[in-house]
Amino acid sequence: MPPPTDLATQLTSILLTRHSLLVSADWLHSFVSTVRAPAPPLVALTSTAQFRLLNSDFTAVLASDSNPASPILLPLDVGDPTVKERRLAGNVPVQVLDVEDVGASRWGQVERIERVEAGEEVRGREVIRTLPPEATEGPAPAAPVASGAASGKGPHKYLLQDARGTVVSAFEKVTVPKLGLGDEGMCIGIKVMLKSGTVVRRGVVMLRPENVTVLGGKVEGWDDSWKAGRKDRLKRMVEEQAQQAQAG
Repeated sequence: MPPPTDLATQLTSILLTRHSLLVSADWLHSFVSTVRAPAPPLVALTSTAQFRLLNSDFTAVLASDSNPASPILLPLDVGDPTVKERRLAGNVPVQVLDVEDVGASRWGQVERIERVEAGEEVRGREVIRTLPPEATEGPAPAAPVASGAASGKGPHKYLLQDARGTVVSAFEKVTVPKLGLGDEGMCIGIKVMLKSGTVVRRGVVMLRPENVTVLGGKVEGWDDSWKAGRKDRLKRMVEEQAQQAQAG
């Protein structure tokens, strides 16, 4: 087994060069300290480290470079709407804090969530009711999947955060596979790599399949909380929109 310092150096190099993830020294020390002899192959250790990183808060496990112009972080003024257009200087790993389907009305999304809660499933234009076990002969039908039945096809708006904690809005110009409310793999805290050259227009990141790599993962507590509060958030936004319309 390599000495802990050598192992840490190797892992740091691989995670940065192959995955564009610059881990913090504290996290790396904690991870390496759990490795027991005989050590697994370096490939397996790297995979384990990557998995743990993708399922953690990036602000706690990645290094937040002190250089404000670091290419692996979002520019500090990335959300400035007065900047007509800029391009990211490097690959920037971010995590999703929020997502909204802007291709469907908010009240329509509330109604879909409530249909799922009531045991109904939407398939195209047909509404199918899931009956309780006592109302059926034989096994009950499988429960509908809430994530897909309560969401549309986009486009979607996102709130992204880098390792330094800088937050920016993003818009899905073209559908990005594995993102969006209709994808079962989409969870709050999912990690995304914004590739070098990604366009930021008027403070909004423009997402396209060719400039995004979906890394996966999530942050369990964030995802549970977001899903539990989604219907109430949508209702509040509908009410605020109605109040603004009345005031105008």
